[in-house]
Order: sequence, then structure tokens, then C-alpha cells
Amino acid sequence: MFDQGKSGGNYLRPETPRRPERRVGFYAERLSRAARVIAAFSVKYGVTGFNLARDFVFSLSGQLLIFTVVFIAIVEAVIVIPSLASDHERWLLDKVRQAELVSQSIDVAQNNAVSKEVSNQLRRSAGVLYLAVEINGESYRLYDSKVGVPEEVLDLRQSHKNLIHDILYLWAPWKTFMGQPDRLIHVVAQPKVRGGQEIEIVVRAEPLKTYLKASLVSMLRVSLSISFLAGFLVFIGLSVFIVRPIRQLTKGIVRFKSNPEDATATPKPSDRPDEIGQIEREMASMQEEVRQALRSRARLAALGQAVSKINHDLRNMLTAAQMASDRLANSADPTVAKALPRLERALDRAVSLAQNVLTYGKSDEQTPQIQIVRLKELAEAAAEDAGLALEGVRFISRVAKGFNLEVDPEQLHRILVNLMRNARQAIELQPNRRARGRVTLTAVKTSEEVLLIVADNGPGIPEKLREKLFQPFTSSSTPGGSGLGLAIGRELAQLHGGDVRLVGTGTDGTTFEVRLPLKA
Repeated sequence: MFDQGKSGGNYLRPETPRRPERRVGFYAERLSRAARVIAAFSVKYGVTGFNLARDFVFSLSGQLLIFTVVFIAIVEAVIVIPSLASDHERWLLDKVRQAELVSQSIDVAQNNAVSKEVSNQLRRSAGVLYLAVEINGESYRLYDSKVGVPEEVLDLRQSHKNLIHDILYLWAPWKTFMGQPDRLIHVVAQPKVRGGQEIEIVVRAEPLKTYLKASLVSMLRVSLSISFLAGFLVFIGLSVFIVRPIRQLTKGIVRFKSNPEDATATPKPSDRPDEIGQIEREMASMQEEVRQALRSRARLAALGQAVSKINHDLRNMLTAAQMASDRLANSADPTVAKALPRLERALDRAVSLAQNVLTYGKSDEQTPQIQIVRLKELAEAAAEDAGLALEGVRFISRVAKGFNLEVDPEQLHRILVNLMRNARQAIELQPNRRARGRVTLTAVKTSEEVLLIVADNGPGIPEKLREKLFQPFTSSSTPGGSGLGLAIGRELAQLHGGDVRLVGTGTDGTTFEVRLPLKA
């Protein structure tokens, strides 16, 4: 027999299918991660966008855009305010003219009187609540007893008489905009259709407000379109013709600052004849001059390094020469005794110059050691060291015997030697010269400075050398010259607070002026 399950025996029950486990935690983690990524990107690009917007606002293009927007706003105000005031006045005048036409019905009425019903129809047809006209010297009115006449009167006869009336005329539409919905406007005007001194009407302000709103929207739509188009064209024009060239100049300056020796850092100047083109050309010229100066400084630095390497040997040689000069001091030969002081001075200065590694590009000059100097004796020593002699190019001193000044004697000696040597060499190299050469020194003391004038009767300085006369390595026209003499002389004079300048040059000679301030 089969067990029907009635005896409580064991039997298999069908399993209930399990529902798939919800992965709530997994999806929550995914959503949280996505939110963090979105937040990170928002912060990153938000900060980037803010920085870009800030940079644009403070840039020339941004300021130009702001200026254009402000200009458009000003133009809009200039256009809209008087136009809206004109529409306000025109609407009221239309109502006045309609009221005048309606008032003619009173002329044909019996005894110039109309019924209340006709009065209401006439007022409705004119769009007014109150109408008062003058007929044959008498005043007639069409009105509704329920409507009060405002005490404030808008007199259209005085809208352009003076500045106050002009201000009220411009303010009237804005007053209508800000008025209450039940506001009434009491208008007085000059009749044109009929005779009389005035005509009065009272109208509701709400229809006028609706008309002005529509007029304002129309004006803003047209004027903003025109203004934005004009502003856009102005912005594009200024950006193309002014902002972009200035941006290119700025980039060129930044590139030049990072690498001044790179010739490609200087943009090619345009052929524009205006100020922008002039700036481009002057900037390119200035950068090229700076580049040339840097090359000269580099050559000078290299020269200084080379001199520093031989400095020790050179001092040994000069020391040996000094020892030899000491032995010559015991010589009884008068020629040797006469030349010995000059030799000793030359050796002393050579040792000093070698000790200081005298190169223009490597080391700066020392601070002047100010002393009271007798100019006549110092000038004669400088002339002797410059090679001026009685037999060749002679030296003429026009300095008083007791002329004293406060300078560094060593540095002033070098200034004068450089100027005198240049003059002597130019005279000696002049072809077919017949007249004897001379170099003249004149000293003048004023209340503020001392002027030392060195003049010669040489051939003059060539035109091509005058512009770069005081630049190192460029002013020498003497074979074997370094072109440093005038540059060093000017630097030494400037250390004293003075200067060296070219006064004049020509076929009859050259004149230099050394300016040194008087010490307090």
C-alpha cells in the first residue's frame, strides 16, 4: 500500500526557490566612487575654469571686452532714455489730439451742453477720464463724478524750457513704470486743432505703461542688436590690430628674457606705419643691441679668464723688470736717469693693473680713492705716458700751475692717457699730413664741476664710429687697438659721478670733455 501521508510519515517537500541576493553594498560603493570622481573632476575643472576666467578678465582682451560692454551700456542709456521719454510724450499728445477732436462735438451741441450718456461715449472714444476745453472764453468739461482729478499736473507746454524741465521730461516714463496700477495722469497741453490757451485731460497710467513696455522691448531689441554688432566689430578690430600685436610683443619679450642670445626670440617687425609698428621696430633694434652687448660681455669675460691665467706669470715678469730698473737707478748715464722715472711709473702701473686683472668685461673698477691732485703735474705725466713729445705730436697744457682738484689720481691718469693716446695715434696715422700734430688740455672750474677739455688737430672721428664711440670693441680705428680706451675712460669718470663725452669732431680736429663734480 502507498503511504498517503496520513500516518505522519516522512516525505520530501519541494524546495522553495531562493531569491538572488541583492548586491546593495556593491552598487552603493560604485555610486560612491562615481560621486567622488565627479566631485574631483568638478573641483579640478572648476578651479581651472576660474583661473582661466580670472586671467582673461585681467588680460588686455578681457579689459577690452569689459570696456566694450560698458560702452554698449552707455550707448543703450543714451539711446533708450530720451527715446522712451519721447514715446511717453507722444502717447500723451495723441490722447490730447483725440480729446480735441472729441471736444468739437460740444461746439455743435445745443447750448454747448451734452447729456451724461453722450459725455461718457465721447470720453471713451477719446480714451480719457476727464476733458476740459475753453470755448469762446468759457471753460467746458466732460467728466465722471466718480473720477477725481489729480493735483499733480504734467504740463507738456514746458517740457523743453530749461534743464529742470528736461530732467522731468526724461524722468516721466520711469515714474510711470514705478507708479501704482490705479494711477491717473493729469495732462495740460497747447491745443492745435482748435483755438484756446490750453486743454486738460486725465488718463489712466496703466495703458501708457503697457505701451511704454512694448516700446522699451522693441527699442532694446533693435538697439542692443546694433550695439552688440558694432561692439563686436570694434572688439574684433581692436583685438586684431592692437591686442594681438601687443600679445606677440609680450611673448617675444618673455622669450628674450629666458634666452637673450636666441635670435629667433625677436619677432620680425611689421611694416605698420603707426605706433605699434614703431614699437615693434624699436623693440627689435633694442633687443639686437642688448644681444650684441651680451656677446661683447661674453668676449670680455673670456678675455678676463685668459688674463687671469697668465696673471701670475705676468707679475713675475714685471717684478723682474722692477728689479732691473732698481739696478739702473745706480747708473751714472744722464739719459738713463732721465728715462728711469717714466719707466718706474709704467712698471708700477703695470703691476697694479695685473694685480687687479684689468679687463673691462671681467672685473669692475675699484671705488675711487679721492685725493687732492695737482692737475698740471698729473697731465704732464699722462702726456708723457701717452707718447706725446717735443719731437712728434706735442702736448700743450693750458692748466694753471696751482690748479688742484679732488679725484683718484690713478684713475684720472688713465682717463687722460686714453684720450691723449687716441689723439696721438689718429694724428700719426693721418696720411699726407703736413701740419704738426698737437694735443691741448684745458681745465675750467665752475661752481659745481671741473671740466677737462682734451682737443687735437687730427683728422676727426669717422661717421660710422660716432654712434658706438663708447662701446667696447667697436670704437677703435687704430690697427691693433682693442676699442676699450674710451669705454674704460667713461666708466672711470662715471665712478666719480661725472662723464666723458664727445664735444665735436671734424676735419679740423676732435674735442672731448671730461666732467668731474666738485667734492663738498
